[in-house]
Amino acid sequence: MKPDVEPLVNDGFAGEATKRTLSYLQTQREKGKNIVGIYCGYAPLEVIRAMGAAPAVLCAFADKTIEAAETVLPANLCPLIKSSYGFIKTDTCPFFAISEAVIAETTCDGKKKMFELISDIKPMHVMDLPQLPDQAEALATWTAMIRKLKGFLEKTFDKKIDDKDVEKEIAATNEKNRLMNKIFDFAALTPTPVSWLELYDLTYLGQASTTQDMLPMLKECVAKLEKRVASGVYHGEENSPRVMVTGCPVGGDATKVFKIIEEAGSVIVALDSCTGMKPYSGTIAENTPDPYAALSRRYLDLPCSCMTPNSRRLAELDRMIERFKPDVVIDVVLHACHAYNVESHKIKEHVAGKHKMPFMKIETDYSPSDAGQIRTRVEALLEMVQK
Repeated sequence: MKPDVEPLVNDGFAGEATKRTLSYLQTQREKGKNIVGIYCGYAPLEVIRAMGAAPAVLCAFADKTIEAAETVLPANLCPLIKSSYGFIKTDTCPFFAISEAVIAETTCDGKKKMFELISDIKPMHVMDLPQLPDQAEALATWTAMIRKLKGFLEKTFDKKIDDKDVEKEIAATNEKNRLMNKIFDFAALTPTPVSWLELYDLTYLGQASTTQDMLPMLKECVAKLEKRVASGVYHGEENSPRVMVTGCPVGGDATKVFKIIEEAGSVIVALDSCTGMKPYSGTIAENTPDPYAALSRRYLDLPCSCMTPNSRRLAELDRMIERFKPDVVIDVVLHACHAYNVESHKIKEHVAGKHKMPFMKIETDYSPSDAGQIRTRVEALLEMVQK
């Protein structure tokens, strides 16, 4: 990207999604809104917003808090869990500080036990996530869990949640997703006029901000990208290898992988994780007899590796490969995230077998100590693609 190109988000927070989101949430709190902390993409944001509250994605991506966490947690635990707990133990997560309640989901054993350690700090509601999403019982169970969340929020904040407001939030989510996908369409262009950092910022902001608050910014982003295309402005080089990154949630210190991939001469055109494009795929059924069942179906369709069989992830990979036309797929797996690590073999077989594409698995944590090794492997892979 040329240095004089106007950034997509140019209000002083470009490239600093965390600061912008915190500023937004503080403003919402000043307006009298409650703040509800969340950890995972399975938290039904529409129910939170239907109560007039704002969701806050809690801190989980910094290496600096892991040492404190390891005084209680085992060292061979996933860094995301250790970082999350470390932030709370050291009281250094501003999002947790302003949250008045926390929603948690049983996506993995490590997180479940970590939730027990922090459950007495603030009101917490743990949702029992079914992990066989194709079973009819799963839909009924998750619908019941979402209704229980509704009851928890109503009791905690002494506010009623109207089903009509849930319907309005479903429609608002669909509208936001459509606009986000207009922006993702620019990433699919060759050459691409948008960087991974701009995509990351927008997807991060989108979790906290309401559709109403984001609409002007998203429309402005589309206009800026149209201008870049018309002016022949693109990110990287015209023939830069295109990379799709899949796998575990990646944020904060873990974005070292994104930076290394880009510094090696490629462009990242697709972020296939729950900290990227995944929450914005698909739509939620509108005007149904039961909006909670509609939400249940949508969230159960998210292809996290905690689900089994996770065939939806392969279908989503096919769709994204067709849409973004990457030259390489890189699967980022956090240490001790056993579900994604085991599933990586299936992803490799699918990408190499069906799509005949180069594939690489990178196992990492939040420490910078393996950056050199990752760089060497990525550079070797991209050299092969460029030949």
